[in-house]
Amino acid sequence: MTRYTAITPENLREMLAAIGVGSVEELFARQVPEEVRLRADLDLPEGMPEQDVYEHLRALASENVSAEEQVSFLGAGMYDHYVPAIVDMLCERSEFLTPYTPYQPEVSQGHLQVMFEYQTAICELTGLAVANASVYEGPSAVAFAAYMAKLHNGRARIAASAGLHPHSLQTLRTYARGFGAEVIEVPVLARGDGRTDGEAWRRAIDGETCAAIFAQPNFYGVVEDAAELARAAKEGAGGGAPVVIAQVDPMTLGVLKAPGECGVDVAVGEGQPLGGRLDFGGPSFGFFAAAQEFLRRMPGRIAGETRDLEGRRGFVLTLQTREQHIRREKATSNICTAQALNALAATVYLAWLGRRGFVELGELLLARTQYAREALSRIEGVELLYSGPVVRELALHLDADVAAVRARCAEQGINPGADLLALTGREQDRGGLLVALTERRTRRDIDRLAHALGDALAAERSDRLVASGRTSGHPVAV
Repeated sequence: MTRYTAITPENLREMLAAIGVGSVEELFARQVPEEVRLRADLDLPEGMPEQDVYEHLRALASENVSAEEQVSFLGAGMYDHYVPAIVDMLCERSEFLTPYTPYQPEVSQGHLQVMFEYQTAICELTGLAVANASVYEGPSAVAFAAYMAKLHNGRARIAASAGLHPHSLQTLRTYARGFGAEVIEVPVLARGDGRTDGEAWRRAIDGETCAAIFAQPNFYGVVEDAAELARAAKEGAGGGAPVVIAQVDPMTLGVLKAPGECGVDVAVGEGQPLGGRLDFGGPSFGFFAAAQEFLRRMPGRIAGETRDLEGRRGFVLTLQTREQHIRREKATSNICTAQALNALAATVYLAWLGRRGFVELGELLLARTQYAREALSRIEGVELLYSGPVVRELALHLDADVAAVRARCAEQGINPGADLLALTGREQDRGGLLVALTERRTRRDIDRLAHALGDALAAERSDRLVASGRTSGHPVAV
């Protein structure tokens, strides 16, 4: 232990004596059940000198390619949006950086005001009455919402559309096992419009359903009929309306109807597109908004506005009683450190855009996505995977191995998108490519993608013909 901490053997003996145990092993034995303890060495390599570690990490870092070095159409939950300089400038101000957990409002006014303004912005975006001061990221927001739903109505069955992000589905199943709920996955219409199967959705929801969860747009970029899904879920619950939860892409809310206007009770999502860079996968935050009736069961913290004894405007933590350090096993959240700095970035970003700017950005994404849809679907060997309406992301089917096509495009400095099969593991997604648009991808970039994709597919066809000619014993003209 003394390699990493300042605890000496004498310190350790004194602390163990103070709590009445003879060793660290005895301390663990009292707290951790034998059946879950690892009775083996960790499978880790030997340690390395600091200089060797540096060289190793530098070599690994050199393998990375950033969105600044190639034209990237990657999306699937994390997006290459432009982040204005004002975001970094304000996030680095001391009044926002220095407070850690704002238990003392008199010294944490900057932090608390950020939380309050952020909550207000999320409520305006989602059309719901209350929002918390953020959770870790989008997938855990989905899981927290499902747990809140179970506590709300006491039921133990969750209907979840296969159109949810696969990481959210995985996280939901993991958490649901812990709180004793069953997840029923409802398929999307394969090779149809790509929306959640309405008939299967209705069959999956009954009087035992605590929550019905879908994404808007869904993982394949298709815009769901949110109002119809919410209505069907509430009717299917037999009068005991479930909590209908939508995993929402916030960047589409400038052009799509707000979840609260569609009958959705809880809206959660990934906030990275709101003022967050990719930065090799993070950092990010999850947003969480709900109808007023769920205020006291929502996970995380809620900041409020008040007046001090002299009548001055001030901010306080209004609700944090859902957290594990207060409620222990009855808590709806294990969040102690909210992603408040990322939420600040989102607040600054939204204020920078303004109401009209946010709508204009959504309209721009819509127009460029439609342009990409038309341009890419004209390429030989490419067809639309789904016919439903899209806003900022579209799924294609390639008549070739997606990994090979992506590798060929990378040679031209273009990342054409995400391999659907690699993300979902669903056979129906074999040959699927998910292409994402942001305001950083111009029409010229889309034309470059179309050219690179066409070349890559033609090269793959040529290779297949050559291979076919060799194996059949007959020459093939290429």
